[in-house]
Amino acid sequence: MTKVGHIYLIDDDESMRISLSRMLRELGYLVDDYASAAVFLEKSVPVSPAVILLDMQMPDMTGLDLQEKLQKLGRKTPIVFVSGQSHPHQIVQGLKRGALDFLFKPFNLEELLKAVADAIDFDGRQLKRVSLDVEAKKDYESLTPREREVCGWLVKGLLNKDIAVKLGTTDATIKVHKARVMDKMHADSLQVLVKRYLESNLENHPLNT
Repeated sequence: MTKVGHIYLIDDDESMRISLSRMLRELGYLVDDYASAAVFLEKSVPVSPAVILLDMQMPDMTGLDLQEKLQKLGRKTPIVFVSGQSHPHQIVQGLKRGALDFLFKPFNLEELLKAVADAIDFDGRQLKRVSLDVEAKKDYESLTPREREVCGWLVKGLLNKDIAVKLGTTDATIKVHKARVMDKMHADSLQVLVKRYLESNLENHPLNT
């Protein structure tokens, strides 16, 4: 049975790469393995949810170098570093840049599997967040300019009558706009509207600039 999750294994140690790949596949993961960071950059296809198991010390490009390149490319697959020997500053730098974990060789199977499962779970939640953001932005873009104004004031906690004064119109008109905002934003309560608006940072949407 295949687990829900993809593993990119990058390690220049062939024996380690082969044994780890075999074991992870036997446990049901989809595994792509690469002998170097350069080969990974050239041949890998981004999928999600996934994790990159990344050796820190490699001859052509270090794990930190690859992490930096992936960030510049906007690739957000979580990284778990694996290393036989690393300097403390490398560990700190990797974690500061967003690596989820750091395993030292030889590591035990239990800690490896926990790190992999946690990273894949994190990536799944990250993917869901991105999907929700896309949906919220799409809904927001369906609002008219006036409805976006009303939406902004609703999120700030203003009552219909106060918004009417702000926009120089009537309470009844604002009620109509509010109903359309709630419908188009798929919000069945003000709390849901506020949550979607804030979590997707709609205040800074390009339509508002």
